[in-house]
Amino acid sequence: MTTIFTDANFKTEVLGTDKITVIDFWATWCPPCLALGPTIDALAIQYSGKIKVGKVNTDENPEISITYGVTNLPCVLFVKDGIVVDKQIGLASRAVYDKKIQTLLNRDN
Repeated sequence: MTTIFTDANFKTEVLGTDKITVIDFWATWCPPCLALGPTIDALAIQYSGKIKVGKVNTDENPEISITYGVTNLPCVLFVKDGIVVDKQIGLASRAVYDKKIQTLLNRDN
């Protein structure tokens, strides 16, 4: 299940976990962001229990976007132990996200 990350819960939900966290920064006015949404939801289901997957609406949660320097959408950050370990800017295929996640999971073992 995709988690909704907000300025209020980000510290607990992302920085307070030892799991790899995939964060989709998006906005309602961004067509590529809307196209990416189903892929992010599918990744959350596929990797349930292994990683955390969530979304940040940048219009509603500007602090997180500013903190991580998100200026282009969609932007997907891969975070481990509070550190950005990879990112994908712009719309990409599901295979791209799968490969990044698998690389991080293999690195974690």
